[in-house]
Amino acid sequence: MQNYLEAYLDIETTGLSSEYCEITVVGIYLVDGFDTRFMQLVSADVTADNILEALAGVDVIYTYNGSRFDLPFISSHLRLNLAELFTHHDLMYDCWQNNLYGGLKCVEQQLGIPRQLKDMNGAEAVRLWWQYVNDYDQDALAVLLAYNKEDVVNLKTLKEMLL
Repeated sequence: MQNYLEAYLDIETTGLSSEYCEITVVGIYLVDGFDTRFMQLVSADVTADNILEALAGVDVIYTYNGSRFDLPFISSHLRLNLAELFTHHDLMYDCWQNNLYGGLKCVEQQLGIPRQLKDMNGAEAVRLWWQYVNDYDQDALAVLLAYNKEDVVNLKTLKEMLL
């Protein structure tokens, strides 16, 4: 059985509008058979070159709602069309085929995928970012990064349960 280099990707932003909001964090979980590597690009490190470097050699990118949010946001801000450069698989549509609806956290609950940061959501992620930026609150950034990591790593678990 051939191993393929997979990437699981999730972004955090300052809001839902790719026109008015910024990307704050890009989380990438690389999986090559049993070898894994997790990385996060934060703030000024979120560049097209850094994302492409992180994804070098990747065969397929997995996201949840990435077709409608993550990839268009990246394309809009960084002029980087990941869907043209890589095979992209949006797990949200696999969930729909299995009558699993709602956001990632809702689907995780339905499937029994555990989560440490149970009360976190996108709005809380935005609040934590501004708490970090405005108050230099390193703890807020740490929680935001932990939340993003949990999202990204759980995408692999979700994929394995669905496919």
